[in-house]
Amino acid sequence: MRVFFDTSVLIAAFIQSHPAHEASLKRLNTVRDGRDEFLIGGHTLAELYAVLTRLPVSPRINPALAHRLIEENTRDAGISVLSAREYKGLLIRMVKEELAGGVVYDAILLQSALKAKADVLITLNPADFNRVQGGKKELQIEQP
Repeated sequence: MRVFFDTSVLIAAFIQSHPAHEASLKRLNTVRDGRDEFLIGGHTLAELYAVLTRLPVSPRINPALAHRLIEENTRDAGISVLSAREYKGLLIRMVKEELAGGVVYDAILLQSALKAKADVLITLNPADFNRVQGGKKELQIEQP
């Protein structure tokens, strides 16, 4: 199975104090041990870095540690990146569907998952991704 991970699940898997840590880490381990194929979006790398370096944890996660966590935990991931044309098309779709604000980031990841031919997208925020899909249900959305 081709499994695409949302940033929310990866953050939870990396941070032991996160309420969804156990479930997220367990799901991440299904790709680490080769049971499933591991996929992420190119946008996910930047989002992971931004979130990890600003998490209100003690001690703080410095840039070098954030980079190490990302590298060690996404080393085997296939990375799906949208083209400039795909980004422009995605924005047109957002306008047509009257979707505004931060939902655009979920739309980027959903489009990246579709481009990668993922079977399922794993997220802690299924309602957000279902909203972006609208009535189409192009991809199965699950929690860890």
